[in-house]
Amino acid sequence: MARVASLLALVLTLGTAAGATFGQNDSARVRVDAVKTEPLDQTVPVIGRLVARQAGVVSTRINGPVERFLVEVGDRVEEGDVIAVLTKDSLEARRDLAASQLAEAKAQISTKQASLKLARQEAKRIEGLKSSAAFNQSRYEDAQQEVARAQAEVAEAEANAQTYSAEMRLAEINLYNAEVLAPYAGVIAQRRTETGAYLQVGDPVVNMIADGTLEIEADVPFRNIVGLEAGTAVRFSLDDGTGHWAIVRALVPEENPLTRTRTVRFVPEFGETLGPLAAEQSVTVQIPIGAPRTVVSVHKDAVIRRGEQSIVYVVAKGSAQLRTVRLGEAVGSRLEVLDGLNDGDLVVVRGNERLQPGDKVSIDKES
Repeated sequence: MARVASLLALVLTLGTAAGATFGQNDSARVRVDAVKTEPLDQTVPVIGRLVARQAGVVSTRINGPVERFLVEVGDRVEEGDVIAVLTKDSLEARRDLAASQLAEAKAQISTKQASLKLARQEAKRIEGLKSSAAFNQSRYEDAQQEVARAQAEVAEAEANAQTYSAEMRLAEINLYNAEVLAPYAGVIAQRRTETGAYLQVGDPVVNMIADGTLEIEADVPFRNIVGLEAGTAVRFSLDDGTGHWAIVRALVPEENPLTRTRTVRFVPEFGETLGPLAAEQSVTVQIPIGAPRTVVSVHKDAVIRRGEQSIVYVVAKGSAQLRTVRLGEAVGSRLEVLDGLNDGDLVVVRGNERLQPGDKVSIDKES
């Protein structure tokens, strides 16, 4: 028993010495990540919507019954396509009447001009007799009065012709407006009347949406407006999950006092989408939190919180050196470093919880 006790004591002594030697010579295996300088371009998602730059009611410009419709809801039309036609019979009759009156007025001008020419000739003939005994002053004055009367009749005939010409033009305009035309390219969203209905000037015919000129409208929080200006490019995503770019076109200088937001319009640059686009469709716009700037950043796993302090372990000359850091905003999985680290420093991101200042470390090659 005495020999067994002695052997056990020897084994314990050797084990303790070996353990002490192992603890003094072995180094902690850690993973590291480099401190780096990168642009800080944080964004916040804002829900926006697609809006059409042109949309609304297409109305009739004249009175009259609808003779026929040439479109249905959902039809795509180009600028100038005929949407509906009003009855033209009375309009064509008015145009023909104005045309005949204009022709009569022009004929009257020719007749009056001929009378004026004769009156002038007579007045000139009498004037030529002034040096002879045959000259009669009374007849000469009558001839001058006849010339004046003929000139007035010509002027009256010309005025009548202008009146009938204007009426002719109005009749042609009304006849042209009997066809309700698409003012821009788009899609028929709603029919507001039917064949046979009598329309007054300004009555709605159809609702149209110019889906080829869709923009994005978003109500952006006032604190994020600083990161936007005309020409700024932002990312946005559609409901189908596809991502695209958009350019800021305008910032509306009016703030909603209830939501503290301002309306911003973006011009989208659509790439490939998985479905058709529609006005009032929701989109998610990534709005910059502030103006882009360059920062020094460290991986968040390198930071250890101790009370109100933030510390990291920097690997230098094979040992862990403690650094106190001052941090700023988050940059994805990294944190902005305001003070305490430099670009290129290697910081411990795995195994740092068990480290003590000055501990020897070996870098895991999987880092």
